[in-house]
Amino acid sequence: MVVGTPLQQRKNNMSQTTLKSLNGHDRAFEPIIVADIGGTNARFAVVTEFNLETNQFVIDHQFTFPSAEFQSFESALSAFLAKLTIKKPSRACFAVAGPIKGQQVYLTNLGWNFNTQDVKSDFGFSELAVINDFAAFAFAAPHLSKEDNIQVKTGQADPNANIAVLGPGTGFGAACHVKDIHGSAVMSCEAGHISLAAVTELDRQLLQVLKESTQHVSVETVFSGPGLARLYKAMAQVKGVPAEDLNAAQISARANECDVCDATLNQFCDWIGSVAGDIALTFGALGGVFIGGGILPRMTERLISSRFVERFTEKGIMSQYAGQIPVTLVVQDNIPLIGAAACLHDRDQFS
Repeated sequence: MVVGTPLQQRKNNMSQTTLKSLNGHDRAFEPIIVADIGGTNARFAVVTEFNLETNQFVIDHQFTFPSAEFQSFESALSAFLAKLTIKKPSRACFAVAGPIKGQQVYLTNLGWNFNTQDVKSDFGFSELAVINDFAAFAFAAPHLSKEDNIQVKTGQADPNANIAVLGPGTGFGAACHVKDIHGSAVMSCEAGHISLAAVTELDRQLLQVLKESTQHVSVETVFSGPGLARLYKAMAQVKGVPAEDLNAAQISARANECDVCDATLNQFCDWIGSVAGDIALTFGALGGVFIGGGILPRMTERLISSRFVERFTEKGIMSQYAGQIPVTLVVQDNIPLIGAAACLHDRDQFS
């Protein structure tokens, strides 16, 4: 409901414009405590400003703690707050590598679990959100810097369209930043557990070998840290050579001297192009696709020289549609912290 006369509304709008115009910074922005909680480290920071001109958040007061040093999330958060030299912000958003069920958050690798309402009350937050790490990636996507990341595929991003994020790491994650005339939201999903599809004859041969030991060959079966080792063993069997017991790091390190390792990495980059294209079509990601995770940023040159773009675009009658979608490999730091800030900031913009 619109309240006030047209003149009053114009004055209100002018007031907001003035409030948000000093040096390009949003003077109405209230600081946000953000966190990136993983199995190895718990990273905390305070987002102090939002730059309207660059669409970037300013991250200050960063501290990183080894997660294993704490018995609970609450004790890690308390340690961060004890180090702050500024007044404690009343808003917070945490990105966590674990499942969230209602108000319960589980970090299985750490044995931590907490209730969001209890944390909000115990620490005196007026506003608190907890999101998973790939939801944070999706929230961060519109705020990423082009200069700090790598374009894998050119295209024309529609600024008003959906954005897809995905990536292989310990597992395979994906999410979508959805936009419409009413605002924006993030949709999480379980794309890592959809069935992996074969496109080429080599894909089909590898898939057949993988099915001998895995009843359901999902995207994550191949596109993850353990998945790269599975793909290597399948590649060795298809090529008729004995496989060694190699992990992902060893496969990457030996690619220059081992034909099977080299073929495995090439296949990994090629095949994930098809997967990324499928996810782009599923989400209608005309706003672009952003790839992260812990694996592909370590093989940038191989990804760019692979058949990723060709495989991404080969979608039959939808090839032209897929062809216009840009793909960016995200190597920029602090993505979960940016996404946590964007989660609350975006909510404010459309509330």
